[in-house]
Amino acid sequence: MALNKELGGAFTALVTPFDAEDRVDEKALARIVDAQLARGIDGLVPCGTTGETPALDAAEQEQVVRLVVERVGGKVPVIAGTGSNSTKITVEQTKRALTWGIDAALVVCPYYNKPTQEGLFRHFKAVYEETGAPIVAYNVPGRTVSDLLPETIARLVEAGAIVAVKDATADLARATETLALTKGKKLALLSGDDFTILPFIACGGHGVISVVSNVAPGDTAKLVRECRAGHYAEVRPLHERIVALSRALFLVANPIPVKMAMHLTGWCAPRLRLPLVEADAATTAKIKLALEKYSGGANLEGMMA
Repeated sequence: MALNKELGGAFTALVTPFDAEDRVDEKALARIVDAQLARGIDGLVPCGTTGETPALDAAEQEQVVRLVVERVGGKVPVIAGTGSNSTKITVEQTKRALTWGIDAALVVCPYYNKPTQEGLFRHFKAVYEETGAPIVAYNVPGRTVSDLLPETIARLVEAGAIVAVKDATADLARATETLALTKGKKLALLSGDDFTILPFIACGGHGVISVVSNVAPGDTAKLVRECRAGHYAEVRPLHERIVALSRALFLVANPIPVKMAMHLTGWCAPRLRLPLVEADAATTAKIKLALEKYSGGANLEGMMA
């Protein structure tokens, strides 16, 4: 399967809304997707960490991805999370997701079982070879313990096994090394850290898979676009505003704060699934204050910058 859409820009790691009966809230999700598109987001990522994928069953994952793909209607790329810590299961999940119309699969580094670099290489290579899907490797050592190193990324690019990397290490030296090792090769390097968008792109990165863009898709897309055009001085104030809001959205484990932010701005309920629980009163107050500062004191209802 050839990738016919660019994987540069600002991609939103979508929340998964739940209703009062703990079902996927399709109406809320459709509203969120429509609003994201209207504000110029470059792509959407359902069923990632922010979408609480570990708490979704297979039918719900299909429900979410199919809805997003349908609402997007080919306007922007849809990259769906399909990874697990089993290569066999990842292959099966990726094959299923391809039938739902995704453009690429977000495959997380296997967690808990702590593979070696050779194991990681063979994992991603096997998923690509057995599915033919464009693979976005998701490296988030803080959650998985395993760490996809630049040398292994270069091997995977050489093998044609991945088209992009979501780098959630917040390590700019790492990004620079990865880009140097893959120079001249086709690879989109995407930040997985909203705090580093400007410097990450200044180092040569191609965009971000973002949490903050759930509430600020237009501003996040603008920041990435202007940075890619080299207008760093002009958008530094916007970068600083997004960093300040991001601090509030990572006070506790993602997606607890962003779910509350989406609730405070009227997009969905703050409900999460155990073992995650809703933000407590003190955390909620800090999130609300950050949103008010970001919006300049405007009414938060319906806010999506």
